[in-house]
Amino acid sequence: MSDPLHASSPACAQTLRALSRYPDRTAFAWPEGSLSYQGTIDLIGRIQGVFMRLALEPGARVAFLTANRADTWCAGVAAQLARLCITWLHPLGSLEDQLFQLEDSEAEMLVVDAVAFRDRGGELATRATRLKAVFTMGPADYGTDLLQAIETGGHFSARCLAGSDDLSTLNYTGGTTGKSKGALRYHRENAGAAAAILADFEIPEGARYLTVAPISHVAGTKVLPTLMRGGRVHMLKSFDPEAVLATIARERINFTLLVPTMIYVLLDQPALGKTDLSSLELVLYGASAMSPSRLVEGIERIGPVFSQLYGQTECYPISVLRKSDHDPKNPELFLSCGFPIAACEVKILDDNDREAKTGEAGEICVRAPHAMAKYWKRPDITAETLKNGWVHTGDIARRDERGYICILDRKKDMIVSGGFNIFPREVEDVLSQHADVAMVAVVGIPDEKWGEAVTAIIVPRDGARPDPDELINLVKTRKGSAHAPKQIQFVKQLPMTGVGKVDKKVLRAGFWSGRDRMVG
Repeated sequence: MSDPLHASSPACAQTLRALSRYPDRTAFAWPEGSLSYQGTIDLIGRIQGVFMRLALEPGARVAFLTANRADTWCAGVAAQLARLCITWLHPLGSLEDQLFQLEDSEAEMLVVDAVAFRDRGGELATRATRLKAVFTMGPADYGTDLLQAIETGGHFSARCLAGSDDLSTLNYTGGTTGKSKGALRYHRENAGAAAAILADFEIPEGARYLTVAPISHVAGTKVLPTLMRGGRVHMLKSFDPEAVLATIARERINFTLLVPTMIYVLLDQPALGKTDLSSLELVLYGASAMSPSRLVEGIERIGPVFSQLYGQTECYPISVLRKSDHDPKNPELFLSCGFPIAACEVKILDDNDREAKTGEAGEICVRAPHAMAKYWKRPDITAETLKNGWVHTGDIARRDERGYICILDRKKDMIVSGGFNIFPREVEDVLSQHADVAMVAVVGIPDEKWGEAVTAIIVPRDGARPDPDELINLVKTRKGSAHAPKQIQFVKQLPMTGVGKVDKKVLRAGFWSGRDRMVG
């Protein structure tokens, strides 16, 4: 039974309090307009009124397919205030993946950004079997225009009807190691996330936050902390490097969140050197490892503003490599995912859940108030992942004597070659430091002699022609012959998942097709 005296305040209620503090400030801005803090409260309330008239059962899932928009973010808050559970469809996902999520989550309502996803939204509305209501942000030839509905629905005061035991979010994993799974959180698990981020992520005072990556994922977790700081959220609907640079200069943006591939594109922009980026205080990056050579380039050309975040759908955030840890004179820390945040207990455990010694490899296991409650409809995998009261992340890492964590690789990505266990990340970290290498992915491919042969797939830097033998010898010198790639392939680009990670399932599938090894 819940204890009302000590119950955690739902994040949607925290949002209303944050917005109430600075009614006249601008909360959201985008190329075509802006919305004040008071206007945001009013919009949330009116959308909540529309949703409540549907009389859906508490916990009913509401799915969103949207680009970065203030009104759809408000609709997500409104749904949670009305005791509904939100699930964000990945804006870069395939039709099949989005349909799977709608069906798996048993979503009863779909909200579609009719400007960015009119056609895809129509396909989903037609094919999803459980939907009771479809809303579009703007007119479409299906569903109900939510913006029109709030005009006719009149005023409704936003208020939190949700308690800590109500369903809050159902976030789906990226599916890098198999079929996507829904990580379920009640409001009690979401309540402390914003405070945890504010405590450890060096978000500037007077925050002016630029959302470029989708707010459906990790970029969205910085919106509430920005509002709690009385800041402003600038929204771009997609990653346009010229627009990003122009917006930073014009709006004096002081922090943003990017995946490494976005940073590489910005560094290659001719306009970078001519753009005033002096307002930038914090560039958060994550989702995948960043090339140390390119990170040094970023620090030299943009400034000492970089901070690496680490977490996963099951528990976010977990650790952070802060700005002061990004010292080009001590680049060994660039390969670390940082130090655990204050709100998260982290241990490196062996296969028997015993703590590994300093410097020994083991699985990153975490405990935190903001960890997921369980996987949706997957008690078997829930029991495996949450074994012995720890979230088993599936990431293999070492911890040094200072407490910094260095990820070696995903447990399922480990290569067994000639009887040795090889973590691709260790090979990638060596190769990515070579000046001619823009991006690299290492996988194991079938080999009669070795079982699996270490293979590096490399995207060269523009204009560079790396020598394969030189790269192989570099790994041999740094890591030994067992880690050295048996072959190197050069490609123009690597396949990426929707959240900006290299899709090793796709890379492996080409090599393992027709064989009996799993490629997930």
